[in-house]
Amino acid sequence: MARAWAIVEREMRRFRRSPTLIVISLIFPLIQLVILGYAFGGNVKHLKLGVVDQDHGLPAVRIRELAQAVAANARTFDTYSYVDEGAALNDLRDGRINGVLTIPPDYSRRVLSKDAPRVALIEDNSDNFVTATLAANVGALVGALGESTSAPRIAAEPTLDVVEMYPYVPYIQYLLPGSIVMSIFMMVIIGGGIIFIDDKARGLHEGYLVTPISKLELIAGFNLSGTIKAVLAGVVLMTLGSVIAGIPSPFEPFRLFRLLLVIVVTAFSLISLMFLLMVRVTDPLVPRATFGVLNTLLYFPSGAVYPQQGFPPWMQAIAVVDPFTYSVHAFKCLLLKNTGFDAIVWDLAYLIGFAVVAMALATRLFRRTL
Repeated sequence: MARAWAIVEREMRRFRRSPTLIVISLIFPLIQLVILGYAFGGNVKHLKLGVVDQDHGLPAVRIRELAQAVAANARTFDTYSYVDEGAALNDLRDGRINGVLTIPPDYSRRVLSKDAPRVALIEDNSDNFVTATLAANVGALVGALGESTSAPRIAAEPTLDVVEMYPYVPYIQYLLPGSIVMSIFMMVIIGGGIIFIDDKARGLHEGYLVTPISKLELIAGFNLSGTIKAVLAGVVLMTLGSVIAGIPSPFEPFRLFRLLLVIVVTAFSLISLMFLLMVRVTDPLVPRATFGVLNTLLYFPSGAVYPQQGFPPWMQAIAVVDPFTYSVHAFKCLLLKNTGFDAIVWDLAYLIGFAVVAMALATRLFRRTL
């Protein structure tokens, strides 16, 4: 392996002389983590809810007070009083408010006579996420109106108590595992695939081909150098991302050891895949044209952004063979649940097997020609 390590040394020296490459490979996934984490993971607040009280009775006043309490505390929505329902609907159509809560004229009478009192929530359903949030909060508010102040000694109906095993996980923490894998893959693309093809296009591989180095040693040297670069990117993003996302106890020694092992295995698996795809490519434009599609094909089916249970069958089939899937699952177990090796042993086994098969195929397909 001395000749393979010579290739590793040459690649690492050239990598060190490219600070721009290092910065791009490390910073872009970190920016993606911060922007996507806070863009999609935040709780919706300060929605604009118009309230039209056509009743003005005491039960209607209670609804308005509960709505004002939500606006003052949870701040999910802010209330705006309207006298005319038509004016409120016009503002809803024009996008000035997000919903209209209408209290009909006979609401108080129906409440006192227990004759199925109703209120109406009119929503702008062009944004499903806003609609669902507003409907859930107003529904909880209306449900609170029917709660009795004194509970019966024996419950008449079964109730459900929800117990959460783990603390609340913000979306930026949920996104962190996928961002770590993305940083590794970006370094694999830039520091492995593109440089490999550019060297072939410039004729730099001719120096390797006139030496007695074997195909296995050549591929192993390229894979090891690419793995080292990708591991550096993964470690940096894991460290900075854990601090930014607020992961509890991010520097606990045994957790760091398990995370480092997953990073190394993931890097080796992805660099092996990259050389398998690029081993017969000679045109330097091909990797630049295909990496965007490859990134989408591997990243999104992995469950890094959205649960796989919501995917159509063909995307679930991609996820089964996608190495991103197993890396993301392992990072989620370690970062979000702080589990041991038992939870990630299948992920590590698949990634190692995938890397061995990909490297063997790349070695077989490699030609000692320019």
